[in-house]
Amino acid sequence: MSMYIGEALVGEGNEIAHIDLLIGDKAGPVGAAFANALSTQSMGHSNLLAVLEPNLAVKPATVMITKVTIKGARQAVQMFGPAQFAVAKAVADSVESGVIPKDQAENLVIVCGVFIHWAAKDDKKIFQYNYEATKLSIARAMKNEPSAAEVVAKKDTAKHPFSGV
Repeated sequence: MSMYIGEALVGEGNEIAHIDLLIGDKAGPVGAAFANALSTQSMGHSNLLAVLEPNLAVKPATVMITKVTIKGARQAVQMFGPAQFAVAKAVADSVESGVIPKDQAENLVIVCGVFIHWAAKDDKKIFQYNYEATKLSIARAMKNEPSAAEVVAKKDTAKHPFSGV
């Protein structure tokens, strides 16, 4: 398969983390999306590589895209600080544990959508929730979860936390 898709929501309050991601080969559609995301920047949408620390980008290379417009320095620092480290650590831990096969780490790339609420304040929660959501998204993507059968079985009883229904 040339593309794996993962999603996870973790946490609560303004620090809640919602991760959407794509994992795929550099030469495939995810590779094209990765290059486009990294080379296309706009006001309030600064896409960035996931790094464990400066000069230590993770493998598979991971570009983080903002899912909301970054509207101030605090929100930008949260994206370039605890969220960036959380995503990078989750990717590295997923390789270490074998969820992402080590022998594919150089050939794969990840496009990771990250949500930082404009009123989020607790950097430790931002880190923890984004770490957990990224790790869960990767695991689900690599297992092709949920299955179509699971979606169909749960579609009439599903409760979306922000639907207002």
